[in-house]
Amino acid sequence: MQKLPVGIQTFRTIIEDDYLYIDKTEIARSLIDNYRYVFLARPRRFGKSLFLDTLKNIFEGNRELFRGLLIEEHWNWEVPYPVIKISFSGGVHSKADLEEDLLHILTSNEERLGLKCENKSKAQYFFAELIKKAFQKYQQKVVILVDEYDKPILDNIEHIPQALAIRDGMRDFYTKIKENDEYLRFAFLTGVSKFSKVSLFSGLNNLEDISLNADYGTVCGYTQLDVETAFAPYLEGVDREQVKRWYNGYNFLGEKVYNPYDILLFIKNHKMFKNYWFETGTPRFLIELIKKNNYFIPNFNGLQAEESLLNSFDLEALNLETLMFQTGYLTIMRLRQSAMGVGYELGFPNKEVQISFNNYILQSMMASGSQKEPIRHELFDIINTGDVERLEPVIHRLFASIAYNNFTNNAIESYEGFYASVLYAYFASLGLDIIAEDVSNKGRIDLTLKAEGRTFLFEFKVTDKEPLEQIKKMKYYEKYGGERYLIGIVFDPGARKVSKFEWEKILFPVE
Repeated sequence: MQKLPVGIQTFRTIIEDDYLYIDKTEIARSLIDNYRYVFLARPRRFGKSLFLDTLKNIFEGNRELFRGLLIEEHWNWEVPYPVIKISFSGGVHSKADLEEDLLHILTSNEERLGLKCENKSKAQYFFAELIKKAFQKYQQKVVILVDEYDKPILDNIEHIPQALAIRDGMRDFYTKIKENDEYLRFAFLTGVSKFSKVSLFSGLNNLEDISLNADYGTVCGYTQLDVETAFAPYLEGVDREQVKRWYNGYNFLGEKVYNPYDILLFIKNHKMFKNYWFETGTPRFLIELIKKNNYFIPNFNGLQAEESLLNSFDLEALNLETLMFQTGYLTIMRLRQSAMGVGYELGFPNKEVQISFNNYILQSMMASGSQKEPIRHELFDIINTGDVERLEPVIHRLFASIAYNNFTNNAIESYEGFYASVLYAYFASLGLDIIAEDVSNKGRIDLTLKAEGRTFLFEFKVTDKEPLEQIKKMKYYEKYGGERYLIGIVFDPGARKVSKFEWEKILFPVE
């Protein structure tokens, strides 16, 4: 079997060293034929850099690398183009170093193209001269490829004034692309986030965004067919449906795809189901934004979003839902068409993200030294065995482990939503089938769990109320069959603990 290209982003290395390559060259050809200025947003570690390097080799006319690939007989290899490649994928970029970084990148291109530029006083002037001189020397229009265009900004997002300064500097730099339109054949920019044209791309308003174009939904990532064919020899004896639940599910309005990093690491690590993509770095600012805004965690699954929400990233008014989608923690579950236009329903793409993200939230809430893992394992065992009698002491311990400062300086602890969020995050971190505020014909159930043929219906109250009686009175359980467990929990915000826990088991049918 061919070697797996774990962490390899150079197309030439993959081909010459006989690594497994999933052919994206027909998509590349279609892109080149149909567009001139293109932007693609995808989450980190999704294969953007490899695709961009593939484009570079196509334009440079390196036919020997494309033997047997879909593009080989459909491209004029006799006409190479000069390529300027700008990559911010490595390292952390600060405002102080950004100009020097740009000058270094441009100098590397200058040397590779055999050029000599005169005006290097500022990166933007160097860039403009580099484009013009490449055109003059090679007598062919220039191709510009920019990898992770937004990384210098995102590296500084926890310090908004600095991020804004970098954004403004990058805007002046990217403006040179449009100003040199007469010399350009093709421009392709990739990133994680799409900043609004007003804030960053005001000087590049001819850029076409294919991030949610169904024709290019699989431009990065592995499809189900890829997994069932190219990866079949590597996945012998593995439960493919389990692999699909764990790692498939990213939807960019085309066919759903797997994150390549997950599949490659899953195989490399002896087919162990764990988080591979998630553990490579979750932005702390996301968690801080969730806590700062007292966000109701269950809303992440089934979140309703308008098209403008997904397509706009504004540093001066950070939107949590936009950040969650663009960084890959949420994906499109359903497309909604209405008289008002296009809308989306968002949710966790797969089991890996659901488990890992909710566990990450829990870790940020727990007091240092508290025992999180034993509680999670006990909860999992209780739900899968239906031994609800053991649930009350576990929930008492769970809330006792929450850091005190999560209860102070705000009124969130007075609301049922805070406690529902904590329990939701715990159950979601177990990978269970969970529904928040599930709708019945009588009203809404606070939390519903399904596991091993059992249904658990939770109703939460703050202060002295009767949640179990409400479940029974409203007959929320009637929409479910089989074993059903009705669980009512009352929280005392003053004492920061569970003050009442009641439960009842109902068997089907009910008279």
